[in-house]
Amino acid sequence: MIGTLINVATVALGASIGLSLKNKLPERFVAIVFQALGLFTCFIGLKMAWNTPSPFLLVLALLFGSILGEALRLDDRVNALGDALKKRVGGGDQFTEGLVAAFLLFCVGAMTILGCLDEGINQNREIIITKAIMDFFSSTALAAALGRGVLFSIIPLFLYQGGLTLAAEQLQGKLDEETIASIMGVGGVMLLALGLQLLKIKNFKLINFLPALLIVVLLKYAAQFIPVSF
Repeated sequence: MIGTLINVATVALGASIGLSLKNKLPERFVAIVFQALGLFTCFIGLKMAWNTPSPFLLVLALLFGSILGEALRLDDRVNALGDALKKRVGGGDQFTEGLVAAFLLFCVGAMTILGCLDEGINQNREIIITKAIMDFFSSTALAAALGRGVLFSIIPLFLYQGGLTLAAEQLQGKLDEETIASIMGVGGVMLLALGLQLLKIKNFKLINFLPALLIVVLLKYAAQFIPVSF
């Protein structure tokens, strides 16, 4: 988990710098940086989703995943936790928005999945460290725009990314390239939605879509026993 610890450190440093700049930068500069970050997130999301090997499995995973997430009220529960944490630390009006947006941006991308798999299976940290450097700049921009919630995103970042790395150690040889591409396809759609949200075009209950990342793996496995090409 050395790569994850490095990633946590770069996000904490970047967010701290962003917070120090928050009240010093004119609002128009914060807004344009936020727009640039939203556009880049849309681009990465489209690129990931476009390369999915099975659009049919992708849409099924998103449908079933979002229904499960809504049934479990994941988004409401995470936002409630964020609001409770905001009350304790005095994070400001956009605390929960910053926490959730940062977590999704840092944890749902292709580099997160591939980096954790590569570190867990091959003990190679090149991808995850490259991601950590990119997250440094993203966290700086996000924190300047959304405040202290971005800094506190290191908690779910550590739990999620560290857990994924540890799980990868147990999955050696069990995930093929097509399954990994399917996971990244679902993540790409979620990143596209996050980009639209950062651009203030449309708000989504994105946390409710997280189960889709697991469901697409289950669907991919089940598809092996169905004599129909998806």
